[in-house]
Amino acid sequence: MGIRVLIADDHAVVRSGLGMLIDAQPDLEVVGYAADGKEAFDKALEIKLDVVLMDLSMPPGENGLSATGRLKEAAPDIQVLVLTMHDDEEYLFRVLQAGAAGYILKSAPDLDLIAAIRTVSKGMAYLYPSATKSLIEEFLQMVKNGEEQAKYEILTEREKEVLILIAKGFSNKEIAEQLTVSVKTVESHKAHIMEKLHLRTRPDLVRYAIKKGWLDFE
Repeated sequence: MGIRVLIADDHAVVRSGLGMLIDAQPDLEVVGYAADGKEAFDKALEIKLDVVLMDLSMPPGENGLSATGRLKEAAPDIQVLVLTMHDDEEYLFRVLQAGAAGYILKSAPDLDLIAAIRTVSKGMAYLYPSATKSLIEEFLQMVKNGEEQAKYEILTEREKEVLILIAKGFSNKEIAEQLTVSVKTVESHKAHIMEKLHLRTRPDLVRYAIKKGWLDFE
């Protein structure tokens, strides 16, 4: 049996084009279409399928990000591949938080899209461009294995505050101003966090904050 795909996009022409591309593959089959996130969520629960190709922005209905989060809670075995025009870390982290297996750009070549669908259908992570694929795979594997959860509990409340602000991109000076402490104190907290969690870089801190569910990108 082929890989069953639901296409969610608010543009009919895009849905049609993607449908023809996917149906032309011997191992893929389009089993449904949706014009917004709510319709995608409802149909995904009605139709037996493997992958939802989810557009991130679908005004005026429910967006793909919200629908992805709801769908992964209701049907965790269905894989979501987010289709987006945006290629930056903020969207990557939001997609990961929502539970998607990865994302691909709308500007990606057809062969890359087909490869992405096949990849996520196997429960594997896919991120475009492929140079950053290791980031999403590492993050998802950590979540799956539940590794190092106990380390979070050894942070003080103030250290957690500092960690969250660092992960959100604030500088040491900005953090010091928000918490009404000295920059030296912030630097000390950061050093303690790194030591306790055995982390070395800012991306490491961001991944930990996401895994703990401390970042809100709304």
